[in-house]
Amino acid sequence: MSETSTQTHEPATPVPSTDPSMDAGMDSGMTGALSLTSVAAEKVAEIRKAEDIEESYALRVKVIGGGCAGFQYDLFFDETAEGDNEFELHGVKIVCDQMSFMYLMGTEIDYVEGLQGAGFKFGNPNTTGSCGCGSSFSV
Repeated sequence: MSETSTQTHEPATPVPSTDPSMDAGMDSGMTGALSLTSVAAEKVAEIRKAEDIEESYALRVKVIGGGCAGFQYDLFFDETAEGDNEFELHGVKIVCDQMSFMYLMGTEIDYVEGLQGAGFKFGNPNTTGSCGCGSSFSV
């Protein structure tokens, strides 16, 4: 699944936490941990507007167990939870829990449209394989 993309992307910029103990985990070492293309950011903004989702909600990027290869990606709007990694990419606030973050380091999130449909595509350098339909992955 780690395909190259010609779309421009912006490396993740950590957003300072309001919890002082979390600031140590939000240093420049996390820059580039996740990236979001401008096309994906535009689609997120479009969905937020169409669904009338509050600005206080962030886009949660999550890895869940399941699928034929073992893991699946999940994207949804959610409130920030304690211990989340927080990023601001192309004006989109993104949150990711610690467990998911381990599997997502270096991942680029893009939005693609083609003959086989449209959707968010994850370019994850940590995957070792994926299922035939491409909806799940293994590490």
